[in-house]
Amino acid sequence: MSVRGVRGATTVENDSPEEIHEATRELLQSILAQNTIESFEEIGSIIFTTTPDLTSTFPAEAARGIGMSQVPLLCASEIAVEGKMPRCIRVMLHWNTEKPQAEIVHVYLREAKKLRPDVASAQ
Repeated sequence: MSVRGVRGATTVENDSPEEIHEATRELLQSILAQNTIESFEEIGSIIFTTTPDLTSTFPAEAARGIGMSQVPLLCASEIAVEGKMPRCIRVMLHWNTEKPQAEIVHVYLREAKKLRPDVASAQ
């Protein structure tokens, strides 16, 4: 079995705990569904990053809220690159799976679709 990285991103309109939790839940649930991840036991860990303009809460709280109580989670801040997409939440989920890399579905929602126009979920 291999560990595969599953990437994803989404955005929020405002820096509020409610919006960040809602957007993160939506992103995680989409990643789980599109990759047919059926058990949290399959997830090795998840790294969340936010742009420096999001400081009201940790995206990992949303993961805990959907039951990921045993999954190791980490939050960090993105590098502050001038002119880049604001209010963005990114995810790197480490998944233990037999699927080849080519079958992994990376998910980009809301304004984050603009980050990866080459990815099918961003279409």
